[in-house]
Amino acid sequence: MTLLPGGVGLSDLTVYEWEGADGLCGGTPHMHLVCSEAYVVIGGAGSVQTLTTSGFADTPLRPGDVVGFTPGTIHRLVNAGDLRLVVLMQNSGLPEAGDAVFTFPAPMLADLDAYRRAAVLTGDHAAAARRRRDLALEGFLALRRDGGLREFHAAAHRLKSALLDAWDVRWRDGALAAAHETGRQLERLKAGDLSHLDQGAVSRLDRPKAPLFGMCGRLHPYTAPADLHRPPLKERLR
Repeated sequence: MTLLPGGVGLSDLTVYEWEGADGLCGGTPHMHLVCSEAYVVIGGAGSVQTLTTSGFADTPLRPGDVVGFTPGTIHRLVNAGDLRLVVLMQNSGLPEAGDAVFTFPAPMLADLDAYRRAAVLTGDHAAAARRRRDLALEGFLALRRDGGLREFHAAAHRLKSALLDAWDVRWRDGALAAAHETGRQLERLKAGDLSHLDQGAVSRLDRPKAPLFGMCGRLHPYTAPADLHRPPLKERLR
């Protein structure tokens, strides 16, 4: 849970400039199972390629644009020149806990150990991130060419099914808890209780200095220090 409203996650992203097998530069195609996502374009140019059961789309990205998509949308960022984004993620913490499935080739999706080895960055992280991107792009281009999106959905579920209980806890302690807090504030206001207004405060999250090699580019995720995290939901509801 970050200090941001509603349990939202926030990152500053510089999209990879690495050229892929199809001649386009950009990030690693992947899909989220339960988290919606939005891009706020702050610099450069490019597009986001998406693949859903409705088909393929290539949506241009220009400074000032805001583009969002829901779970089940395979997405790939294409960098046409210095593309930079602010990324907003639903359910802060869930993507980092595994709510993303790379579009690796089908045999790798069928083997949990092989999938994990390909997904984890080891050694030289830049080289490993590029290898991971290239593998996911191979699978993405095959899905575009040959179909099989629902089979990919089923494989994604098999890969992540053991994590669902832990995701449920994160959701309850994050986005759900934030919504419940708003509900309690509304009930207090209806009763004429203004006490929560006395707790108004300002917080600050500084931009991380060292970027991470993320799925789509060099990533600066904004996370709250441990002492600023909210207590567990069960404690807040007492």
